[in-house]
Amino acid sequence: MGGRIAGIARHARARGPMETLDQVMVSVDGGLAGDFRGAIRPGGKGRRQVSLIEAGDWAAAMAETGHSLDWWHRRANLLVEEFDLPQLPGARLRIGDVVLEVTQECDPCSRMEEIADGLKAALTPDWRGGVLAKVISGGRVVIGDAITISDG
Repeated sequence: MGGRIAGIARHARARGPMETLDQVMVSVDGGLAGDFRGAIRPGGKGRRQVSLIEAGDWAAAMAETGHSLDWWHRRANLLVEEFDLPQLPGARLRIGDVVLEVTQECDPCSRMEEIADGLKAALTPDWRGGVLAKVISGGRVVIGDAITISDG
């Protein structure tokens, strides 16, 4: 079963403001165009090129904490709806021509507590903070695009 891309965001520098977009180019070498986490550093593996979070998990965290914040406060790149992100490193996701490989859970950091009391704890269970991925194949991602599990 597939879902859809419901949001796209990037930040040009560490701790920089998030910019929401309607579409973005994604590349093997640079991740999301204009996002500082996307570029693979010399000797690096690109495990954090793209971050994804489920809309339902963000909503659950907001309900648990009593806050009402836009999803991009999580500082994730892609928001997915009607889709369960695989909790398995090596799983591949397809968004049009783009193929992403899940590398690890996106553990919430202390920054989440700076944003809202209790948010780090609310994002901790069951991979609720989302997943990190590296880019296997690039292309354009547009809000509304389908996202599916890929065979390769």
